[in-house]
Amino acid sequence: MLTYIEKGSSEYIKASASLFFGGFVTFAVLYTTQPLLPIFAKQFDVSAAAASLTVSASTGTLAVMMLIAANLSDRIGKKRVMTVSMWLTSLLAIAMAFSPNFAVLLAARTFIGISAAGIPSLAMAYVAEEFHPASVGKAMGLYISGTSIGGMAGRILTGVLTDLFSWRWALGIIGLLSLALCLAFTALLPAPRQAPQRRNSDEAAWRTYAVHLRNKPLMALVVLGFLFMGGFVTLYNYISFLLSEPPYSFRQSVLGFLFIVYIFGSFSSVYMGRKADEYGHARTLRLSVAVTALGAFVTLAPSALVKIAGLALFTFGFFGCHSIASAWIGERTHIHKTQASSLYLLFYYLGSSLAGTAGGYVWVHFHWIGVIAFILALLSLSYPLILFAEKRRPSHVR
Repeated sequence: MLTYIEKGSSEYIKASASLFFGGFVTFAVLYTTQPLLPIFAKQFDVSAAAASLTVSASTGTLAVMMLIAANLSDRIGKKRVMTVSMWLTSLLAIAMAFSPNFAVLLAARTFIGISAAGIPSLAMAYVAEEFHPASVGKAMGLYISGTSIGGMAGRILTGVLTDLFSWRWALGIIGLLSLALCLAFTALLPAPRQAPQRRNSDEAAWRTYAVHLRNKPLMALVVLGFLFMGGFVTLYNYISFLLSEPPYSFRQSVLGFLFIVYIFGSFSSVYMGRKADEYGHARTLRLSVAVTALGAFVTLAPSALVKIAGLALFTFGFFGCHSIASAWIGERTHIHKTQASSLYLLFYYLGSSLAGTAGGYVWVHFHWIGVIAFILALLSLSYPLILFAEKRRPSHVR
């Protein structure tokens, strides 16, 4: 008989807290260079698109390595892979602060993408497999809220510490904070109760992905990750360039504090996840996409305050989209859940890497109105995919 982590139990609290810490550390480190892109462009004399590679190099390698991490977990266990991932990522974050030039910085960011793959590739599957089905939506939302708060805190601290000291000090301090949270994660996360599905060979392990690739409704949901994250990273990559220029000319600390709007993402990931449990994934997801698109459109206003309001609305909608799609993937998958989650995240982070870099060329040639048009085009493609996944759902799934 399967035993799940039940809401209200001590294991539920420990598991939720540890997954929150895991999401916090991973995303604090993964996107800590995002508010520094204008500084890198000037200090290392590179273009906006080249500077954005400090984000894209991490997310691109992360996307590929997650597939390997998912299979590795079937051999040595999810907790062990996630723990090693946390420690290596934190140590590399500290080492990154000592980069003597842009090439070394880019190499460090690439290795961070490799090391960080263990958390996002396995956390979603851990939630889907270990938590009681009635609380999967909320538990997934709590994990994703950790990613949003981590991303927010990392960016804000980077901005403030850069103004106070330098970007090197900022990256080093965030790395040390990550090490401290690694201790809590290692101590709190319960060992998985469900036995991993062990396979006889690497060939058999990779064959599990083919099962999901043939599942067209599932792949429709997987592609949503590319569209959502591609638009999200594009907006956040280049709004720093926009607001660092006249007539705004924001300081680095102010640019960092823009990410305080991640609070709205932390709230929406839990709130919209709960609403999806109540009203159905498709309906709630369509609403979240509309909110995201509206927020992007509002940032076209010339007023800085209105732009920030649009950024908050955009962030609220995006984290709702991600939370709902993540939970929907888990519920639509009855075998090889880890590999299904990894496929979703592969496309999710490829969106960050490919669309995020492509947005740099759009920014250079078409400025902010081009960036927003690019984002809205990505979001518009999500509606037929949601409709397809909804119409082709199994009869026992809403």
